[in-house]
Amino acid sequence: MTASRRHHVPYPTLGTIVGDEEVAVVTEVLLSGKRLSQGSWRSRFEEAFRDHVGSRYAFSVTSGTVALRLAIQLLDLREGDEVVVTPQTYQATAQPLLDHRATVRFCDIDPNTLNIDVSRLADLVSPRTRAVILVHYGGLPAEMAAVRELADRYDFVIVEDCAHALGAEYFGEQPGVLGDIACFSFHSTKNITTLGEGGMLTLNRDDWAERIGRLRNNECDAVFRPAPSTLRKVPRAMFDGLAHSRECVAVRTAGTNATLSEPAAAVGLVQLGRLPALTEARRRVAADIDAALAHHPAVRLQVAPEGHKHSYHLYTLFVRPERGVVRDRVVERLVQLGVDVWLRYFPLHLLPEWRSRGHRLGDCPVAERCWFEEQINLPCHPAFSEVDVKSMVAALGEALDHGTRA
Repeated sequence: MTASRRHHVPYPTLGTIVGDEEVAVVTEVLLSGKRLSQGSWRSRFEEAFRDHVGSRYAFSVTSGTVALRLAIQLLDLREGDEVVVTPQTYQATAQPLLDHRATVRFCDIDPNTLNIDVSRLADLVSPRTRAVILVHYGGLPAEMAAVRELADRYDFVIVEDCAHALGAEYFGEQPGVLGDIACFSFHSTKNITTLGEGGMLTLNRDDWAERIGRLRNNECDAVFRPAPSTLRKVPRAMFDGLAHSRECVAVRTAGTNATLSEPAAAVGLVQLGRLPALTEARRRVAADIDAALAHHPAVRLQVAPEGHKHSYHLYTLFVRPERGVVRDRVVERLVQLGVDVWLRYFPLHLLPEWRSRGHRLGDCPVAERCWFEEQINLPCHPAFSEVDVKSMVAALGEALDHGTRA
């Protein structure tokens, strides 16, 4: 079969598999006659998620972006505080920090895992560091023991962006309890979905849990104190009785309506039950690609360090420019041969909003080299067949030959 006649290998816009069980549970919720917001399905989904991750609390919200925004609100950032962020992630990981006066410092990445490089992180953190926001890139956990050691020394908060990490493991533990606050995404492209959008926060602190409960429920995140009422009495059923029994000392921030709907939560519960099988299917696809490319001289493969179990939200490999391979020529040829390629992600510090804050080319040279010269993200989906994988690998071989020629 010639390369021009190979079948299309898509980069799926639905990152998971949905079927009759998801359709049935949505139908059950819609025909139940019960409320479609803040009901029992949300509670069941959150309870199951707590059990899966091993956290004390899990709060479902409307998106992973909202989860990150709420997590950053818990930091109570002030001018002079510093936050260290990875540049190798989607813009939502750092975007909420644009609303704060804290100084943002981007930490370069490890050239294999594409996660935050802890040796470089050690040079960036200081007593002014309030938080480190990291991502488990592509589903490969970051080097959390070393990050935790630094956090204990400098007393900063670890925020895990776990958007890719469902199904991964770090020395037997789940992402979501490896830091202090964790944020998950159930967007349509992720390893499980809640009808296209959705997110979750996991944490263990009681005070943070109380604040998130208010923030996602359109309430004010504030400091209150008990006080005798000076308001006209009304029946409690007509109004929140707390309005008569407390005064506001200080407002931290306003809340929002971030309630995950009941149909979405119900689908999330079904999807969470399917997660082990979905993750194993992704790992089989990745193993097949690894085996086919293991000895190819034009590429190096991403290797999971000892104790790290990859969930393969993304399959990442690297071409070798030192051997004459031009990454952009490889990608262009792959697309011509019917293999969709989506390079994830453009280095955050080079986005215009962060350049306006003083960040420049050269700030994170490893991230820049990987993204501009080496990195390729191949499609990796639990529904891929053996034919899909073989066709993709064959196309990649031809594309590498094309990308090596002058």
